[in-house]
Amino acid sequence: MTPTLEQRLARIEELLADLVGREQARDWYSVEEFARLAGRSAFTCREWCRLGRIAARKKTSGRGAHAAWAIPHGELQRFQREGLLPCQGRQPSHSDGPCARRNDTDGQSHRECG
Repeated sequence: MTPTLEQRLARIEELLADLVGREQARDWYSVEEFARLAGRSAFTCREWCRLGRIAARKKTSGRGAHAAWAIPHGELQRFQREGLLPCQGRQPSHSDGPCARRNDTDGQSHRECG
């Protein structure tokens, strides 16, 4: 038996409500969540946090030897409106290579940062 139009619409509304519930704004995002929302790799977003290009904080709790980054919702919104923060002059993780911040989403070259 084929479902009625009302049944099909009810099912669509149910699925839509489920999807909206999954994408609710959060107070804080992990690097992986931020990366998915920003359309970048987790490695790139982690470097942005470390270099101060994204305003993030280290979690005081967690597993493993290294604390994870936490990015507030307001910073996600700021990033979506304005892009990366200016260079802070910190060293990239691979100091013998080119600056990790060169040619980021803001389109600027950051060779002077290294």
